[in-house]
Amino acid sequence: MITSQRMAAVDRNAEALGVPRKQLMESSGNAVARAVRRSADPGARVAIVAGRGNNGGDALVAARFLDDYDVAVHLLGRPETIATGIARENWEALRAAEYDARAVTDSADLDLGDPDVVVDAMLGTGVTGALREPEATAASAINDADATVVAVDVPSGVDADTGEAAGIAVDADRVVTFHDRKPGLDAVDAAVTVADIGIPEAAELFTGPGDLLALGRPDRSHKGDFGEVLVVGGGPYTGAPALAAQAALRAGADLVRVACPASVAREIQGYSESLILRPYDGERLSPAHVGELLTLASAHDVTVLGPGLGSDEETLAAVRDFLDAYEETAVVDADALEIVPTVDTDATLLCTPHQGELRKMGGETDEDWRTRADLVADFAADLGHVLLVKGAYDVIADGGDRRVNRTGNPGMTVGGTGDVLAGAAGALACVLPPFEAAAVAAYANGRAGDAAVEENGYGLVATDLIDRLPAALWGDDE
Repeated sequence: MITSQRMAAVDRNAEALGVPRKQLMESSGNAVARAVRRSADPGARVAIVAGRGNNGGDALVAARFLDDYDVAVHLLGRPETIATGIARENWEALRAAEYDARAVTDSADLDLGDPDVVVDAMLGTGVTGALREPEATAASAINDADATVVAVDVPSGVDADTGEAAGIAVDADRVVTFHDRKPGLDAVDAAVTVADIGIPEAAELFTGPGDLLALGRPDRSHKGDFGEVLVVGGGPYTGAPALAAQAALRAGADLVRVACPASVAREIQGYSESLILRPYDGERLSPAHVGELLTLASAHDVTVLGPGLGSDEETLAAVRDFLDAYEETAVVDADALEIVPTVDTDATLLCTPHQGELRKMGGETDEDWRTRADLVADFAADLGHVLLVKGAYDVIADGGDRRVNRTGNPGMTVGGTGDVLAGAAGALACVLPPFEAAAVAAYANGRAGDAAVEENGYGLVATDLIDRLPAALWGDDE
């Protein structure tokens, strides 16, 4: 089962792996043609109703595989408004080969004739809400036809994730969907076929540019829409909380505050004028500060707990008390990680250990990344939290799903890169589920490190990653 958003990411990741979307469209169109063949014998009349996106493009390909049928293609809208290059190429191929392919610029002019099969390829899995014109009128015409209806990926008007329809929807007899079943199809009264179109397993397993598609930012956004992060850190170290906080800002959080001992507040503030400090008395975190921190944390979307805190017994006791009472989302890093397996918390935790810290938590690791992925997944299931285990191949797991990240390079063994990752994960967890936030953070952090090495060679410092995080998250993908 795969959601529409995840399917879009997998499509993009497959392209990044070298499987062109044009090739996937050919495979999808062939699968649609096979569904038509199962619905009617050669010579039958087939009406294809195609939208102007890639869903319609799949059906335009199908027409070329149905030469032994009487096929008419109805494109809803002007050909020059076809949304993608590959769909436009397939329209032009039909026209050049003199198929019966006509543009319907006014929905009132749609005439399906008397078909035996209608192919609904108006809208794909990424479209939600009530059908507009000309699709609404076309859906009525399809439903009124005395024909077997084959829907491409999902019946138009049906939400691929929920199965709900906000208005009129195509009443399909068959659905041919691609790669994996969509959740909403369980609510559709139709025979569903899942077609393997050649998307490699790696497109789901490995993070890639498709994972960044989840980061869209609406034009009409307001301050606070993208989260407020509290970094709890510092004491023995001052650079770590400053790095995490600056990374959270660069990764899109609207506000970031640092709760730290008063003894180091001035030093941490000195790293950047963008940091907002919330000092507490003393030289290190202790149980006496927990009540104050919990109140402060409750006003934030995510807490990043651990950077620079150190491993003093009182500090670790305070971490335990905090997690015991905290009920929101926290990214846990550095020395605070060893407390996680010993505490019963209602918080949602995203833990970011390197392999040595994973062992201290009680987990196992291995040199082979595949074996390590299995071990991390098992340990995440035992913990009940998300793990992002850093390494040459980062492993992200939540006990159910797993991802592996391959961005990054040996220059990132320098101190502080993990603090940058923790801060970025904190910002992303404000707007994404923790597992997705971990995967995107790992991908972007490594990509920022790769950009730094490409520009300056090895010898990078953690601040090099911070400066490159925005481009890694929102810049042009490779």
